[in-house]
Amino acid sequence: MKDEIVVTALKEGFFTVDKAKKFTPLENEEALATALAAKATTVCIQPFLIRKGDTNVLLDTGLGLHQSGKLQLTKLLAENEVEPEQVNIILLSHLHKDHTNGLGHFEGERFVLNFPNAQIFLQDKELSFALSQDGNPSYNIPVLKALAQLANVVRLTDTEGWINDFIRFECVGGHTPYHQVFWFGQKPPVVFYGGDNLPMYGYLKYPVAYKNDYDGKKALSLRKEWETRAEEEHWTVLFYHDKRSAVKQF
Repeated sequence: MKDEIVVTALKEGFFTVDKAKKFTPLENEEALATALAAKATTVCIQPFLIRKGDTNVLLDTGLGLHQSGKLQLTKLLAENEVEPEQVNIILLSHLHKDHTNGLGHFEGERFVLNFPNAQIFLQDKELSFALSQDGNPSYNIPVLKALAQLANVVRLTDTEGWINDFIRFECVGGHTPYHQVFWFGQKPPVVFYGGDNLPMYGYLKYPVAYKNDYDGKKALSLRKEWETRAEEEHWTVLFYHDKRSAVKQF
């Protein structure tokens, strides 16, 4: 149907993450189980493809890993019959490297976009903050400096609004100072993406203010609000880092 919103998780895989923010791939479920038994910090990384009619939206862009010399994200899109040139919109929740490295790559000093026809939407203040974090291993500063120079980047300055007729954004903070979240659809039930304010379903089961958030108390408060609304309005919620439940219908 033309008006149907179709959601697909583009799973890059399972990873361990150390204090230096080094992401190490885990080859299979057995390796994941071993890492979990060793109490290592583990995550899944999975951008989302949102499709409505002829509009193809990429929701964050992953680590930008390659397989056999080809961008893994490109392969995952191809499995869903979408070519890189057909991605119209890229929405960035925040600018940590595991959400932005898939945007492009360097050929010498030249930054080449992996999705050349897409408008890239980000929070202007989030970009300014991220560029001030030189030395912080959560950020890939060369990519962000290149991003800041691109003509197809839309720097959002409003705290809330509409990207188009079916995508709404709100700048909420929490995990990072100017983290933004998205709703897809004009009326309930909608699809909701909370980025790293709500990266896993388990964050709802264990109401904790996490120390790795810029403002853990704010992120916790947001999660409680969203859970209530999701249950009342039957949202479909997307979890970028969840190892089991990428998409959950409330």
